[in-house]
Amino acid sequence: MKKAFKIIGFSLLVIIILLITAPFIFEAQLKDMVKKTINKNVDATVEFSDLDLTLFRSFPQATLVLKDLSIINKAPFAGDTLAVTEELLLEMSIKELFKGGDEPKKIDELILNNAFVNIKVDSLGNNNYDIAIIDSTNTNADTTSNPFKLDLKHYEINNSKLKYVDDGNKMALLLENLDHQGTGDFSLAQSELNTETNSLISLDYDGTNYLNKNKLALDAIIQMDLDKLKYTFLENQATLNQLPLTFNGYVQVNENNNEVDISFKTPSSSFKNFLAVIPETYAKNIENVETNGDFVVSGIIKGIIDDTYIPKMDIKISSSNASFKYPDLPKSVDNIDIDVAIINETGLIDDTFLDINKMSFRIDEDTFSGSGNIKNLTGNMLVDMAVKGTINLANLEKAYPLELQQDLNGILTADLKTSFDMNSIEKEQYQNVNSSGVASIKNFSYKTPEIPNEVKISSANFKFNQGNVQVPELLMTTGKTDMNASGSIQNLMGYLFTDQQLKGDFKVRSNTFSVNDFMIAETKDVTKTDENGVPVEKPKVATTGKEAIKIPSFLDATLAFNANTVLYDNLELKNVVGTMIIKDETATLQNVTSNIFDGSIALSGNVSTKNAVPTFSMDMGLNALDISKSFEGLELLQNLAPIAKALQGKIQTQLNLSGNLNDDFTPQLSSLAGQALAQILTAKVNPEQMALLSQLDEKLGFIDFNDINLDNLKGRLTFNDGSVDVEPFDFIVKGIKVTVAGNHSFDNIMDYKLTLDVPAKMLGSEIGNAISKLSAQDLQNTTVAIPIGLRGNFQSPQINLNMQQAISGLTQQIIAQQKKELTNKGIDALGNILTGQNKQTPKTTVDSTGAVIQTTPKDTLRTQQQQQVKDVARDILGGFLKKKTTQKDTTKVN
Repeated sequence: MKKAFKIIGFSLLVIIILLITAPFIFEAQLKDMVKKTINKNVDATVEFSDLDLTLFRSFPQATLVLKDLSIINKAPFAGDTLAVTEELLLEMSIKELFKGGDEPKKIDELILNNAFVNIKVDSLGNNNYDIAIIDSTNTNADTTSNPFKLDLKHYEINNSKLKYVDDGNKMALLLENLDHQGTGDFSLAQSELNTETNSLISLDYDGTNYLNKNKLALDAIIQMDLDKLKYTFLENQATLNQLPLTFNGYVQVNENNNEVDISFKTPSSSFKNFLAVIPETYAKNIENVETNGDFVVSGIIKGIIDDTYIPKMDIKISSSNASFKYPDLPKSVDNIDIDVAIINETGLIDDTFLDINKMSFRIDEDTFSGSGNIKNLTGNMLVDMAVKGTINLANLEKAYPLELQQDLNGILTADLKTSFDMNSIEKEQYQNVNSSGVASIKNFSYKTPEIPNEVKISSANFKFNQGNVQVPELLMTTGKTDMNASGSIQNLMGYLFTDQQLKGDFKVRSNTFSVNDFMIAETKDVTKTDENGVPVEKPKVATTGKEAIKIPSFLDATLAFNANTVLYDNLELKNVVGTMIIKDETATLQNVTSNIFDGSIALSGNVSTKNAVPTFSMDMGLNALDISKSFEGLELLQNLAPIAKALQGKIQTQLNLSGNLNDDFTPQLSSLAGQALAQILTAKVNPEQMALLSQLDEKLGFIDFNDINLDNLKGRLTFNDGSVDVEPFDFIVKGIKVTVAGNHSFDNIMDYKLTLDVPAKMLGSEIGNAISKLSAQDLQNTTVAIPIGLRGNFQSPQINLNMQQAISGLTQQIIAQQKKELTNKGIDALGNILTGQNKQTPKTTVDSTGAVIQTTPKDTLRTQQQQQVKDVARDILGGFLKKKTTQKDTTKVN
């Protein structure tokens, strides 16, 4: 007995040792085998981070684990990911490990965890999953040449995603949160496969979304005939959203096509089946809903699938005199009749059509119904629809759990018919659209976080004619704003059924229009993170600014408006008339006029919100505006001309402006560029209103700024990069000419130069003895240029009054004047000599001997000329030397 136990113990020890060491023995062999298999059979880039072999995970089976497996396509899908999985598990019998290297190893179980499979078919029919390498030299099927053989008994796909995109057929299918498993025996030619599937399914076809993350559950037993590649559904039930369906039939894979023959229906006829079709978000707790009547979905899909044909189909959805009521809501939906069919009788995809024979319901006493058909679903779609009825919109929420962000209300009435083809809509050939009828809505109100006040539409009427919709009247109010609009919408069908912009022309009249009624305070989420980037809190922060206004991108409209009063921030504009063209997120203003600040404004330009930062460009004419009121009301004027604070009177100007806008549509001053030509019509200066003027008034005793007359003063300003440049301009203050030039920034930092041409007689003691050197006539005509530098800001200026330069300038004028006088004197004397104007009357004299001598001009001319030249030269030279000395001495004194 002891010997037997020793043998058993020894055997167990050997087995344990083998279980521990086997992975190390076979792992390298298997890794090499996997790589050879991949290189030999797959035309793609395949990588995995690690390969593990374990015998303990599912003993007595061996488990091979590939981690971080990825398959990347080569041309024509180069770089695309075909598949990636976090973990691929292959289970096989331990004895398979001991087979020779050329013998195929049978795989009994395959498991994919956290996988993503990305299948693509391009417009030419190429697919990215056709990556198998075909050996054209090997005409015999030799199973012994394959290192692995799928002899599956069980497979699983856990927490994975499957994406299928077919560009040629314009179809996209997405399965998310996919859990699928199947149990069968693929080693047999005929067997049963028991499957379970749960997923979220989304389906887009030709630009239309038919399913959006709808729940899909499928339990099916499939009869597999692997020789004929025929798969027959035996016992099965599917659930789409909460709608149960049972189906049977088969799918067969043929050499040149696939063959389908499937029929399905709802297992019961309860009207709860209708509610189950609706996404669960909008149809919660349907098990507690009281229902009457029936709802049945049934159909047949039968035929072949290839490049030309699809299966024929006959799918019917019907309900008769049904009703439902949610237990927590006060009203019910009654008299529900549904008769809808999806039919294809030829197998050609273009012959598929949707037939809506009837859809109607009643809430209280209001009934609403529709009918029509949609043909040629995948080509030039043909639509023929009609709706008629009246409905109180407030009752919708009282009968069905919509969970809207705002309350619905108002009475909607419609009696419409329309028929059109999509090509005509897309090409805007509205003459091919046949629409007629009327619609109206009354006492409608709308609340939304995007608008601060409730929007109330007391009445809106619509008349349909071909592709156009006439709006005879639309009465709306919100906050302080009232609007009365009329006009037309040119392409309502194009806007509803394609991506066209909504086009229209409207006339809008308003007694009061408040821009603030369409602006709200902005609230932002601020997320803080730690050093690892992990969010730690999400407080709400309300800003003090306004939320950005966006010009709608879907509008292509012309609005001719006339408003008695427009309120914008703290401004009040009267008699606002003009035209606004809205297109491509840009509002273009044409011929807009308004009364404001006891004057008028005319403007044209545009505002655009197409980019992240809104922009504007505007030409404005301001006529006879009250300067004081304008300065108080317009921040722009405060920054362009701060000096206007001290003015009272009227101004007119032409402004060309462009730049960026803040979120509330006020200009960003630092971004402004443009120019202005301003004219002061009448103005009175009050120096006490501005420190700059009052300090100048104190420093210049010979001038009184209260006496300034700025009537008809003109000036030109240019501005760019936050700076205002003022071109030189002149004005007169009681005989004193003042020239101004310089610049200032929008934060009121200035750099200006003033030059005052002051009559010398007004300066007195300011220029000392220099003035005494002027004659009375020169004193009357001489002015002194006094330069003044202005820096700092307008409320705390730095004034540099340079009297020394003024005196020096006056001295230069005196020297120049005296030089001129001396020069003129010499020139006059020389002229007299040359022209003989100094002749004297001949004289008779007696010499020392007593002889009488008569002196003639000819005798004395030379002597007189010589003496006069000496006198003039002495005077000129003496004058020059004297003035130079005086000037030099003066410089020393100063």
